[in-house]
Amino acid sequence: MRQRSLIAITAALAAGALTLTACGSRDDNGGGSDSGNGGTTVVIGVDAPLTGDLSALGLGIKNSADLAAKTANKEKFVEGVTFKIEALDDQAQPSSGQQNATKLVANDDVLGVVGPLNSSVAESMQKVFDDAKLVQVSPANTNPALSQGQDWQKSQTRPYKSYFRTSTTDAIQGPFAAQYLYNDSKKRKVFVIDDKKTYGAGLAATFTTEFKKLGGKVVGTEHINPDTKDFSAVATKVKNSGADVVYYGGEYPQAGPLSKQIKAAGAKIPLVGGDGIYSADFIKLAGASGTGDLATSVGAPVEELPSAKEFVANYKAAGYKEAYEAYGGYSYDSAWAVIEAVKKVVEDNDGKLPDDAREKVTAAMQNVSFDGVTGKVSFDEYGDATNKQLTVYAVENGDWKDVKSGTFTG
Repeated sequence: MRQRSLIAITAALAAGALTLTACGSRDDNGGGSDSGNGGTTVVIGVDAPLTGDLSALGLGIKNSADLAAKTANKEKFVEGVTFKIEALDDQAQPSSGQQNATKLVANDDVLGVVGPLNSSVAESMQKVFDDAKLVQVSPANTNPALSQGQDWQKSQTRPYKSYFRTSTTDAIQGPFAAQYLYNDSKKRKVFVIDDKKTYGAGLAATFTTEFKKLGGKVVGTEHINPDTKDFSAVATKVKNSGADVVYYGGEYPQAGPLSKQIKAAGAKIPLVGGDGIYSADFIKLAGASGTGDLATSVGAPVEELPSAKEFVANYKAAGYKEAYEAYGGYSYDSAWAVIEAVKKVVEDNDGKLPDDAREKVTAAMQNVSFDGVTGKVSFDEYGDATNKQLTVYAVENGDWKDVKSGTFTG
């Protein structure tokens, strides 16, 4: 991230002075449109759950990408280019995500997409974007198969060259949680639950493998229906299992009530999950009994990173109604990665977008490297983030508190 630009725009953000130029008529070559001010408008698509149970995370993604676009416009980061966000709601549903991908591809001005939140939604979008050579950068997907193929545990093969992410994967996150619980918290007997979805089941599987490898015992497993909120039967099984910890692969709308009902059943043990439960809404849903529950999340705590101080200040100054949540910094960095790629393509083409801008932006993304909100942003040969840091958070006094940051040592 550019220190000078972020400091310079703080006052402008606070005054509400930043505006986006309206998008002009589309051209036919996927190279952006005349913005009406002698320049070109480039649209960055955003796909996330903007309504429904996961909207707290989705709105944080949208707002943070919007802040990146406004920052780039204010400092004229790409000469002659105005960036604009087009945010679409996938409601955390793969079918909606696929429809949104098709819609974004049809808009010739879209040269990059930030999102989605859910790995299952990403699965439905990848081929649509790849066929159109439209780059996609997710701030939140963690399932390893998206970038390394379905057989990633045996051999890694990148399925789509247009897919990138700024978050680390469950190949690291699940084992990181297992190491913390076994080595730091001295837990030995775990009950593993997941919601059967791509993200949750995958995360639970990588956790389980590492926990067993360390010497821990899985005393029970269960799958839940994410469309229900009655987990009393599962809670009773947990109580009867003698587990000293519960690991849940899934998201906060179910994790909160699940934690509450497990405690109510008499099992006074922590529920632990991944980044999908790391939300203020989990604490609201779990209630007072959620104290001591744990979550891992990608990266280091944004509030404590020197590189993120300007982002936190400018997000607040911009007046967004919703919090940036777990993926705010990663969403800003995902959008900024698109902006960096566009800048490279424009500079390599005598200051204007080429006719094959989408393909060129996708190719440029592979070599994007910059100092972002979340630290150094760059991508490996699979399109995965090179930043592998993770943090364990605990619920204390009605809030998440970071208790350990580090990297998985496999």
